[in-house]
Amino acid sequence: MTEALARAARDFFTARMLGLVLWPLLGSLLLWILLCYFFWHDLVDGLQHLAAVPLLKSLLGDTVLYLAAQFSVVVAVFVVLPPLVQATALLITATVAMPLMLEYVAGRDYPQLERRQGGSAAGSIWNALSATLAYLLLWLLSLPLWLFGLPALILPVLLNGWLNDRLFRYDALARHASRQEYAQLRRRAGLRFYLLGCCAALIQLVPLLNLIAPVFSGLCFIHMGCTELVRLRATSPGVA
Repeated sequence: MTEALARAARDFFTARMLGLVLWPLLGSLLLWILLCYFFWHDLVDGLQHLAAVPLLKSLLGDTVLYLAAQFSVVVAVFVVLPPLVQATALLITATVAMPLMLEYVAGRDYPQLERRQGGSAAGSIWNALSATLAYLLLWLLSLPLWLFGLPALILPVLLNGWLNDRLFRYDALARHASRQEYAQLRRRAGLRFYLLGCCAALIQLVPLLNLIAPVFSGLCFIHMGCTELVRLRATSPGVA
């Protein structure tokens, strides 16, 4: 795992990788800002309808209810938007940038690694979408726990680590590992992949560093995936 982090740090400062750094996060941020802009009034109106109880209207009046609905949307945006932006940036990186990164890294550092094409583009898209939706559901279900001190510090790392593992492990191995090899690596190195995802999650939660986190995370998983596959084939040469 430390070797993968070190190699990813080395590769990150190449011109090709630096060219991929900003656009996943900026594209994700732009997407959610536009969605908020176009659907803001619908959100406010929806909250107003939910709060349009005759007793509340008689006590507070329409103006207070409208302001309360707007305030609730603002709070919801600041609570919900950051993980949505981060998850979307990771999704873009996994589905669009990872193939480019894998070609560069594997062609230079692992040229003798045979490609057994256990994954596919359709599998990558399905894996990315299902992982992201599951992450958002888990994140919403865990919101009540964020009211307590310790879970609020630990849960983002655990959840983002799980998302990193699910997103990047598949794409890091899809071209080179067979399906049997992929299943073996999940059993053999699943915990190490998850811990690597948690290490990447720590970077993703740091302001400014989270700008580089999606690409750096992808590089980490590419190096670890290729390294683990080389070791598997060395110890089990008959596996295909």
